[in-house]
Amino acid sequence: MIINGVEIRDSFAEAFPMAGTRLIITADTPRWAHTAAASLTGFATSVIGCGCEAAIERELAPAETPDGRPGYAVLIFAMSLKDLKKVVPLRAGQCVLTSPTSACYSGLEGGAAIALGRALRYFGDGHQIAKSIDGRRFWRVPVMEGEFVCDEVVGSTTAAVGGGNFLILARSRPAALAAAEAAVEAMARVPGAIMPFPGGVVRSGSKVGAKYAGMIASTNDAYCPTLRGVSHSALPPEVSSVLEIVIDGLSEQDVAASMQAGIAAVCALGAAAGV
Repeated sequence: MIINGVEIRDSFAEAFPMAGTRLIITADTPRWAHTAAASLTGFATSVIGCGCEAAIERELAPAETPDGRPGYAVLIFAMSLKDLKKVVPLRAGQCVLTSPTSACYSGLEGGAAIALGRALRYFGDGHQIAKSIDGRRFWRVPVMEGEFVCDEVVGSTTAAVGGGNFLILARSRPAALAAAEAAVEAMARVPGAIMPFPGGVVRSGSKVGAKYAGMIASTNDAYCPTLRGVSHSALPPEVSSVLEIVIDGLSEQDVAASMQAGIAAVCALGAAAGV
């Protein structure tokens, strides 16, 4: 397929099943809501080395949050429900409970319950209070600045998909980066999906396995421009830079919609932009 002069090679995207959830993080101001969300999703690019994959899904207006304050939705994914149950309270406890004026709520209904306040309430040292509103149970945990409010549990899904991806091949590094930035901007508008790597973009694409013992993944040498003549290259001669975008979503449909938006944005730039 060729769109606007850009050839699309329909290849292998290696998507795999994951468990996932959505958290809603709020604070008195957008700045502190973003600070808590960014902290919670930090160092969560790949399950290979981080234990989970997470990123901010989108900013929320006060009318969209449980407590009427500014907020952010974040998505967190792990390889199993057991792993997800470990990372959610751990990250929320270290990064949201500690962040000034923050609160944390479930952004996903149904599925297996994941402990949030049920686990974090013990920080209150016996002074914590449970409140039920419309059948939904919250915990109020006293902290020096006031109190931390959170849902007792959050919902989850085991129908999530991780590892959807596409590669952008370009004539130059600036062209590859400009195309990747356009893709990420378009994909950020698709609900239910995230790009967990820094800024949504991966320069160190990997292949399974390595010549060194203990390495489960290593550099994707077939797509490294500097390794032409050393390894079997999959790159056309005019390509000098490659970037990858990895997508995680709450469903296969979310990943597909995100991928479509990103590819369309890249193709809109066209071959004239060096793609």
